[in-house]
Amino acid sequence: MIPSVFSEKTLEVVISCVLAYLIGSISTGLLVAKAAGGPDLRQVGSGNTGASNVQRTMGWKYGLITFFADAMKGVISCLIALLLTGDQMACLAAGLFAVIGHNWPVFFGFKGGKGVSTSAGVLLFCFPWQGAVCAALTIALIAWLRYISLGSMFLLTSYAILVSLTYQGKWLPFVIAWSVVMALICIGRHHANIVRLVKGTENKLGNKAKQGGNAK
Repeated sequence: MIPSVFSEKTLEVVISCVLAYLIGSISTGLLVAKAAGGPDLRQVGSGNTGASNVQRTMGWKYGLITFFADAMKGVISCLIALLLTGDQMACLAAGLFAVIGHNWPVFFGFKGGKGVSTSAGVLLFCFPWQGAVCAALTIALIAWLRYISLGSMFLLTSYAILVSLTYQGKWLPFVIAWSVVMALICIGRHHANIVRLVKGTENKLGNKAKQGGNAK
C-alpha cells in the first residue's frame, strides 16, 4: 500500500527526496579531515568516509564531529520533507534518500560511507522512542563486544523489527518495507565486515586504522 502523500503531493515529495540526496552527498568526513589536515579517508583504513573511519584515523574528537554532522544530514532531510508535505511517510522517503546520498555521494565520485550515522538521525526523527531504545542497546553492545560494524548492523536490524512491531498507523506495509530496506542497505554496505567477523579478523573499537583498506 502506497501512502497517499506520494500521489497528493508528488512534486513536494520529489523535491524533498532530491534535496535529501544532495544533503546526504555532502561528505562530512572528507571535509572534517581536510579542515583538520588529516589524510584522504579514501586512502586509509576502510576507504570509507564515515565517522568510524574518521575515528580510527584521526581520533575520537573528529570521529564524533563527523558522526553528529552526518546524523544531522538525516534529521535536516526529514525536517525539510515534513515542512514541505506535513506527512511522516514523506519523511521516511527523504530519510532513505539522505542515506543513499551519504553512501553514494554525487559530489565525491559516488564513494561515501556506510550510512550508519545518517541512518541514526533518520531513525530518531521518524520514530523517536524506537530509535532511542535501539541506540541505547547498540551502544551497550558495542561497549561489550567492541565491534562497531556489528553494532551498526544490530542498530538497523533491531530498529526494523521494533518499528514493524509497534507502528499502528494505516501505512504499516510501507513502514515495514522502508525499515527493512534501511537495514538491508546497512548490512550490504558491511559485507566485508561480515566476512571478517566470521573469520575473527574484524578490528575492534580502539584499534588504529591501517593503510590499504583492511580496517573498518
